[in-house]
Amino acid sequence: MVWMKKRLLIVYHSQSGATARLAAAVCEGARREDGVEVILRRAWDAGMDDLLQCDAVALGAAENSGSVAGAMKDFLDRTYYPAQPRQLNLAYGLFISAGNDGRGAVAQMQRILSGYPLKQVCEPLICRGEVNPQALARCEELGQTLAAGLAFGIF
Repeated sequence: MVWMKKRLLIVYHSQSGATARLAAAVCEGARREDGVEVILRRAWDAGMDDLLQCDAVALGAAENSGSVAGAMKDFLDRTYYPAQPRQLNLAYGLFISAGNDGRGAVAQMQRILSGYPLKQVCEPLICRGEVNPQALARCEELGQTLAAGLAFGIF
């Protein structure tokens, strides 16, 4: 029997660098789990092939004017219709970098992702204000949680 590693895809968009730092922390946490391959992609560089080759996905974006910013919205737009016949049903987690609130971006992404369909397996993580050690630790925990869920076959 051939054993294959589960794959966790982390897709993020960062303009200021804050979400990139959060994504790196998610990646670091995920890499603590054996048996899971972690793939980190900027949203501009990710596509449908990446989704088809993973078992779960962590999505990170900034919130601008109460909605999902830039390349993350583009990634969702580019992959939504091609995903429809695939019924991906992947586990996912969200992390949002927000200057103020973050709830608008979370709601928008949850609405979009329910149509793929993807299943949310952990509470969305909203990091408000400047990236600080607490936010990075929470992102590491998110990454490790997703990877552990894959490694143990929970999702």
